[in-house]
Amino acid sequence: MNRRALVTFTLGAALAVAPAASAEQLGKLGGALKRANQLRDIQMNDAEEAQLGAEVSQRIRARYGVVQNQAVHRYVTLVGTALAQVSSRPGIAWKFIVLDTDAVNAFAAPGGFVHITKGALANLKTESELAGVLGHEIIHVSEKHTIRAIQKGKAVQMGADETVAGNSALLGKLADKAYEIVDSGFGRGDELESDEKGIVLANTVGYAPTGMNGFLNMLMERNKATDGARSGLFASHPETKERVDKMTKQIASAKLGSTATVGERYAATITFKPVPVTEIATVEAGSSGAAGGTAKPAEEPKKKGIGGLAASLRPGGGEKKSAQVTGSGAARGAGKESAAKGGSNPAVVAVSVSAADVAAFKKAGGLK
Repeated sequence: MNRRALVTFTLGAALAVAPAASAEQLGKLGGALKRANQLRDIQMNDAEEAQLGAEVSQRIRARYGVVQNQAVHRYVTLVGTALAQVSSRPGIAWKFIVLDTDAVNAFAAPGGFVHITKGALANLKTESELAGVLGHEIIHVSEKHTIRAIQKGKAVQMGADETVAGNSALLGKLADKAYEIVDSGFGRGDELESDEKGIVLANTVGYAPTGMNGFLNMLMERNKATDGARSGLFASHPETKERVDKMTKQIASAKLGSTATVGERYAATITFKPVPVTEIATVEAGSSGAAGGTAKPAEEPKKKGIGGLAASLRPGGGEKKSAQVTGSGAARGAGKESAAKGGSNPAVVAVSVSAADVAAFKKAGGLK
């Protein structure tokens, strides 16, 4: 049954069950149905998704700044590209960005924009751990978790004839909502899917699939300094121990047997020093902070909105925060790490790697 027929049928049913309804009431019902018939869920092609991702990335970079180090960005890009090549969306323009903050965090924006913080890199020990984190974020993009969350929440809809391309008002609304989702963390199902598929990506390339578990175990130790408050990356995600247990069982049952950790290359390339949670420099609520950016504060989420488990676990509930202290760490964490100071330069560091570069990188690391 097409949508026009559905409207006609529904109006007929209303007349049958409520013959005494006034003309005014029927007019209101018809108007509501007409408006519903003119709206549809957001549908985006790859180019429009990339445009949305660029807007979200701009907000993230304004908040945290970008590490202006070509060698570090090239290294992270090589690891990320090796993983993206075996993802379900190898053809999109993947970009890997290192954020200039000591907080431990990572962000996946639509269209292939994957961000990881300097603080996360400082706390990793091996390339396989980096592959675990990047693989997790790549799955958020490849499975379109942000787009699906917008569609599920129906927070933004569009007219039947509207497209994102060239529609700055619609793009702005979508970017605001997407930034809120990335900021707040994804739902339980999306996080567990990213765990499951992310370690398969790492294993396929040749990395030990236990890298992600090693990183999560580090986070559990790190969070002990916050008096039990979960802090930083994955703090609002499903319980960390549950995730580690699930991945451990998956690795055994699926016989994910790759073993490369590539620790020496990681240590030679990434020289950032970890900063304890209690010593992280912070910005004051309401101040412009070191980043001095223009990221828009996330809207206060609705109680039955898209946040799911992530929203229910957010410290402080739905309280609005300054743009300069709102980031994935703020929504997912607590205390100093939630308000971690960012750098002052949001400019993207241009990196270009060829297929031959990635192949040579994998060969040098004993990967597949």
